[in-house]
Amino acid sequence: MFFTRLRSHAKWMFVFLALVFGVGFVGFGIGANQNASIGDLLRGGGGTSNGSVSVSDAREQVQKSPKSAQALRTLSTALQEDGQTDEAIVVLNRYLALKPKDTEALQELAGLHLGRATALARDAQAAQVRASYLVFDSALTAPLNLGKGATLEPDPIEQAISTEANKAVNEAYIAAQGAYQKAEETYDRLAAAAPRDPNVQLELAQAAQQSGDTTKAIAAYQRFLKLAPDDPTAPIVRQQIAQLKAAQTPAPSG
Repeated sequence: MFFTRLRSHAKWMFVFLALVFGVGFVGFGIGANQNASIGDLLRGGGGTSNGSVSVSDAREQVQKSPKSAQALRTLSTALQEDGQTDEAIVVLNRYLALKPKDTEALQELAGLHLGRATALARDAQAAQVRASYLVFDSALTAPLNLGKGATLEPDPIEQAISTEANKAVNEAYIAAQGAYQKAEETYDRLAAAAPRDPNVQLELAQAAQQSGDTTKAIAAYQRFLKLAPDDPTAPIVRQQIAQLKAAQTPAPSG
């Protein structure tokens, strides 16, 4: 498990958060709309709407026709509009089991995962700040010397607080990473359904980068450049590839 000792490993949380909020979004001018996919924002679009249908009415439609793709799509949209993102993801996955090549729905699902991951990353950041505050004093205070080589045992209350704080950071980090991995998996499916779409490759690359899959991120960035070599974002993409490759190169020993 990561971050079992906050003082030893805290820097990796900040590296992760810098990736989430810096490289993945700021570099491409993305991040204003959490539930929109990267491609939607690049293209200036957003999710589709099946009309203003209440969640209760949409649920009733699904109960009457549980295998109706349209009913499931309507329910997912109603849940999103009602802010029930987690259930919307479940319902949209049910829809995609019936319509696995619906690229618009795949795009929407990936956007939902990214929005959830962004929120969880903020939770991780808040947990990190809180943990740093709670253990700050104990990190700086040396054990009390009682003489003859004896020291006062650490305060068990402080130890318990530190343990719980570290646990909260660890759990928040893992949850955010899991959400980014779900987004990456969805973009994999989308790339298989739309292999010639350069925006999908860019979205896959960023999701993979945010989930820590550097090799896949580089490959997807390179496919993007092959499909859209003259795209305005191409210089930024080339810079990202160079940085990711540099990060993969082992430091010289010595």
